[in-house]
Amino acid sequence: MRKKILVVVSIFFMALMLAVPYGVKAEDTIKLGAIQALSGTFKDIGERYLEGAVYAVQVINENGGLLGKKVEVIPIDSEFKPDIATRKAQELILKDGVKFFYGGTGSAVGLSMAQLAEKNNVIMFTCDADVPAMTGVKCNKNFFRPGGHTDSRSYAVAQLTAKMGYKKIAIIAQDYSMGREAVAAYKRKLLELKPDTQFVIEIYHPAGTKDYAPYVSKIISAKPDMIFTPNWGNDMTLLLKQGRPMGMNQKILAYFMNDEVTIQSVANDSYLIGNMGAEIYDLSIPTKKNQEFIAKFYKDKGYYPTWLRGKSYMATMFWAEAVKKAGTTDVNAVIKAWEGLTYDGPAGLWTMRACDHQAQVPYWYTEIVKENKFFKHAYGKLTGTVSAKDVEVTCEETGCKMKK
Repeated sequence: MRKKILVVVSIFFMALMLAVPYGVKAEDTIKLGAIQALSGTFKDIGERYLEGAVYAVQVINENGGLLGKKVEVIPIDSEFKPDIATRKAQELILKDGVKFFYGGTGSAVGLSMAQLAEKNNVIMFTCDADVPAMTGVKCNKNFFRPGGHTDSRSYAVAQLTAKMGYKKIAIIAQDYSMGREAVAAYKRKLLELKPDTQFVIEIYHPAGTKDYAPYVSKIISAKPDMIFTPNWGNDMTLLLKQGRPMGMNQKILAYFMNDEVTIQSVANDSYLIGNMGAEIYDLSIPTKKNQEFIAKFYKDKGYYPTWLRGKSYMATMFWAEAVKKAGTTDVNAVIKAWEGLTYDGPAGLWTMRACDHQAQVPYWYTEIVKENKFFKHAYGKLTGTVSAKDVEVTCEETGCKMKK
């Protein structure tokens, strides 16, 4: 009888060993759920964000992993819907014990994931969702934003506007929360810096607008010195493609002017050259670490880590630094380790503020030029930077009341 029991026990343990691939035991893997829009209208955005995170994990694993463990990215298609994103994430928490999630393209998705993280005591981080409330009135201890947000980006563009001396400003923006918040922050900061600024016209249009002629005509009639827009994607493309031939020739200062997909979609460099933007990552950032990052990425992939890929890479590496500092994957320990931590990456120093879990980051100004070392089409050239301190929204201003 004793022998039979020993045989059964031996078979049981052998079966357990065979269930886990040799050299990759489940407990030796740190899983990162990547919540992105991987289908539908915003598939291109989600795929580029995902690619940056996957590449960061590749680099981490090439260098021995994290805490001696392999890191695995689990792609999760949010379909750009909060309920689908949280349902899929909840399943991973319950079935696979996933403790870390990244992504959240779309503020509604990001907010829902932040709430899910708090409820389940896991960590959610993003450089995708920009709505200030996520590290403001809706902040929580389980959510981190290693990246910028709408207010700080608008402050950066306002700083640039003031330095360039423009007085008569036209504004055109998508008519939803992000567009209106971006405009409000831009106007607030610009009037603080330059009280004599005139906003000659302020236009809001539905996201996904196809006909810009009526809006362009109003802008031309207002005779502005410059145009500000937080538009992105196809709304930015069509504004340029339809506006320039109609005579809307003013310089445009924008949020995401360095999006190579938009540049290619416009398909006419003359519509783009001279326009400027502000971002937390760009290929033209002159740091040694950025040059090394670009060179390795290009060698591995055959193309460049533009815009979303670069931001996502840095956000993921910042998370890894927090886990490394904690010395454990215990969620509470990682939260504590990330607070106040500084990451020295390709885009300079990023510091995670403890009071609201909002990273304090510099912004980089670029101007679209014809000749550049990256592409045959027009692309951004670095023209300057603004410090994290100069675009800071203080903890008191954010309204964050974090429960520890």
